[in-house]
Amino acid sequence: MTTLRTTLLSVLVLLCGYAAATWLTHGFQVWTDEGARRLEVALNPVPLPPAVLHGPQIPTQTLPAYIAGGRPAPGVTIADFFYTRCQTVCLSLGSTFQQLQAALQDAAADGHAAPVRLLSLSFDGAHDDPQALQAYARKLGADPALWQFASVPDAAQQRELLRRLGVVVVPDELGEFEHNAALLVFDAQGRMVRVFDLAEQELALNYARHLASRRS
Repeated sequence: MTTLRTTLLSVLVLLCGYAAATWLTHGFQVWTDEGARRLEVALNPVPLPPAVLHGPQIPTQTLPAYIAGGRPAPGVTIADFFYTRCQTVCLSLGSTFQQLQAALQDAAADGHAAPVRLLSLSFDGAHDDPQALQAYARKLGADPALWQFASVPDAAQQRELLRRLGVVVVPDELGEFEHNAALLVFDAQGRMVRVFDLAEQELALNYARHLASRRS
C-alpha cells in the first residue's frame, strides 16, 4: 500500500512539473526569460511608445513617427540600445552594426537595395546629446542615409520605452550601466516584431529584408 501511494505521488509530481514546464516555456519552445521574451514578441508585436527622439540627423519627433516616416517610403528598422561611454558590450554592438551597414551598402551597389535602415538608441539621455551622438557616429563611420543615432532625453519616456521593449538597464557604482543587448526589428507600422541575438545579425538582416520585401 505504501509503495502504491509513493508511486501515485511520484506520478502526480511529475505531471505537475510537466504542466508547469509546458506553461513556463510556451510548450517547451523556450527555456529562458530572454527566450520567452523573444517568442512573445514574435507572437504579439509590441507597439512603440511615443518617446520623443533627439538626434544629430533626426528632426525632433516621436519614435513611431520616425519609424513610419522612412524615405522614400516607410521600411523596416533594425535597432539597438547602447550608450556612448560604454566600453563593453556596446563595442560589439557597434561592430555588428558596422557589418550590417556594409551589407546594406553592398546590396545597394549591386542594385538590390531594400528599405531597411539602422537605428542606435542611447539610453543615457542625460549625457548623450546630439553632439555626443554625432561624434560617436563619426567614429564608427556611420552613413546617415542608412544608420542614425538618437536618444530620449525625457527620463519618464525613456523608462517607459525600455520597459515596453524589455531592455534591462542597471546603473552601477561607477556611474555606468549594465544592460542586455539584442537586435530589435521594428516594422513600418511602428511595432517591435522580432528580437535577435547579436550572433544572429545575418538572420536579423535577412528577416528585415524579407519583411521589407512584403511591402514592396
